Amino acid sequence: MIAYDKESMVFTLHTCHTTYQMKADAYCVLLHTYYGPRISGGDLSNLIQYTDRGFSPNPGEAGHCRTYSLDTLPQEYSSCGVGDFRIPSIELELEDGSRIADFRYTGFEIHKGKYTLEGLPAFYGDQAETLILFLEDTASQVGLELYYGVFEQYDLITRAARVVNKGTVPVRLHQASSLCLDFQRSDLDLITFDGRHVMERCPNRAPLRPGVQRVSSVRGTSSHQHNPFVILCDHDANEEYGLCFGALLLYSGNFEAAVERSQFENTRLVMGVNPYHFCYTLEQGEVFTAPEAALICSPCGFTRMSQQFHRAIRQALLRDAHQDRRKPVLVNNWEATHFDFDAEKLVEIAKESAPLGIELFVMDDGWFGSRDSDLGGLGDWSVNQNKLPGGLEALVPRINQLGMQFGLWIEPEMINEDSALYRAHPDWALGMPGRAHTRGRSQLVLDFSRADVREHIYQALQTVLSSANIVYLKWDMNRSLSEVWSAAIPASRQGEVYHRYVLGLYDLLERFHQDYPGLLIEGCSGGGGRFDAGMLYYTPQIWCSDNTDAIDRLRIQYGTSFCYPVCTMGAHVSAVPNESNERITPLKTRGVVAMSGAFGYEMDLSKTTTEEKELIVQQIHTYKAHWKLIHQGDYYRLTDPFQNQAYTAWEHVSQDRREALVSYVTGSIHAAPPFVTLRLKGLDPQLCYQVNGSEESYRGDVLMLAGYPIPMMLGDYQSLQLYLIAKDETASQ
Repeated sequence: MIAYDKESMVFTLHTCHTTYQMKADAYCVLLHTYYGPRISGGDLSNLIQYTDRGFSPNPGEAGHCRTYSLDTLPQEYSSCGVGDFRIPSIELELEDGSRIADFRYTGFEIHKGKYTLEGLPAFYGDQAETLILFLEDTASQVGLELYYGVFEQYDLITRAARVVNKGTVPVRLHQASSLCLDFQRSDLDLITFDGRHVMERCPNRAPLRPGVQRVSSVRGTSSHQHNPFVILCDHDANEEYGLCFGALLLYSGNFEAAVERSQFENTRLVMGVNPYHFCYTLEQGEVFTAPEAALICSPCGFTRMSQQFHRAIRQALLRDAHQDRRKPVLVNNWEATHFDFDAEKLVEIAKESAPLGIELFVMDDGWFGSRDSDLGGLGDWSVNQNKLPGGLEALVPRINQLGMQFGLWIEPEMINEDSALYRAHPDWALGMPGRAHTRGRSQLVLDFSRADVREHIYQALQTVLSSANIVYLKWDMNRSLSEVWSAAIPASRQGEVYHRYVLGLYDLLERFHQDYPGLLIEGCSGGGGRFDAGMLYYTPQIWCSDNTDAIDRLRIQYGTSFCYPVCTMGAHVSAVPNESNERITPLKTRGVVAMSGAFGYEMDLSKTTTEEKELIVQQIHTYKAHWKLIHQGDYYRLTDPFQNQAYTAWEHVSQDRREALVSYVTGSIHAAPPFVTLRLKGLDPQLCYQVNGSEESYRGDVLMLAGYPIPMMLGDYQSLQLYLIAKDETASQ
């Protein structure tokens, strides 16, 4: 709900459990007055204190009043160069060389339904409301539009910004953030989600220190190293207690989230496109749209925050043809064959897979061009007839006849120098003439800021998709961007290439989404290098990590779950010893861990034993029986795998709280291990639950407060699952 008080010029945004408020003051400065647990409202600007602060200057309108300073006021979108020395939200370079931005409120609009952002991902929904606030820097004739989307049922508030050049001369934009959020407190912890290739999104928590703390990417993608999602929270906040604020950026390129603890013990969070190598020229009448950011405040810990993000992403961000039905269980041939395969080898793997209940066969890297290694072939999206005689037209029907669907791996953003495409169009790769290329995985990056490059790739892939019954694409991207220079853009606008690349990627993905509405696209960037909400708008699941080791995945999937729902995490059972770390884990455990995701197999099933095949059949049966509970239920982190080395446990609970699936995995075993009683969450305290079909039942409050005894399991990395279903009658008092 959006409320406006004309007399006080206060805007109040209410969700089910939170309130967000701002006010245009007497000087038309847009002040941020409150964000937190829901309150009745009123003008909360009385919380702002005005006093003379040395070296905090005063704007001209204030005359000689020394108590009014932008340097001390909580602002809705911070200015630049006019006396606020904290992190700016925007930086303009005007024709005279000045870099000053002082935006003042001029008006507003309120609309039913959620705003959209042309060419950019955004949450959607007819049940939402939109507030647009209009501001202007009169000296430069630059307008600023601040967009707010209010999703009451998710406690979700979205933010976006548009910068409009209303003048007659060009303006150069060096920074245009999506979100600015000021807190009149600094006793907060900052949680970021960091890591590296094959070990992504590990939580890092620390109290705010004086000054600026930043988490960012300059790799051209959101990156394996840092994720565009952060949490600010009470020092003692945990899963079930404490105030926490989650901030998510819907963007897949260079980003920055900067948090400043100021000299007066206030806190500012600014989030958006990274200013690194960013300079965007706006000619007369042109507009720059900053990506969307999303906020959720939870007054009762991380679990509520995560569940609300999960619901919002599942129901108001993903555009998934499979959204209300189970995605097919797949097998991918990469770890089984790498580049060394032909049609007969693939068909043999498929023949072994189909009787086990696997429904989708995915052919990975190596099927196209002259692709026998990572040294060549990228860019040439035509079938390698030596490996696949007769092409996909011959192979796919053989797979379909086994009762399986067919999918393909592609890497359309990349090019090898040893390719027909590069020989014909070397200028289509990012890179400066006269400078040697920096290669990653022996490949260069196609310039997706160019419409002609995107059109060529689209036409090539359209030919492939029309040649056979292909229902799935794995869209990979296996290097960071360097030498970011485009032959198609003038020198004065090279600072736009990073951002235009992302817009070009979104443009191509949107075209596939519109033209192939039933096609399932799974995002990938060396695994989890571009696992962000921007990509989820176009690819409703993303390969969570190239690391498929079950024990490492406990940590990776744990960190990912703080924002992103289980249904978005590509998770497969792979062979052992694992390629990433040579660890050997039981097949049962690998299945339990992978089941908390978009489930599949990444191994040569023709080499499995009879006993292993029987277990795989059981795993697939369990997943198919409980997929709705896993993908659409509420997710609970029962333990922290970074703190508890002995075991890791998590739980899925149905919306009506009548069903639950508990998963439990041990660490390395030691002599005389302790007894474990696991306390569950999210159940109805008044109901009685049967566990794994036993006659004995347990009351919900007992399972949550006293716990459930975990049987002793010897050996490293053992696992079990507990399926709970409520009996028809409630427990007696």
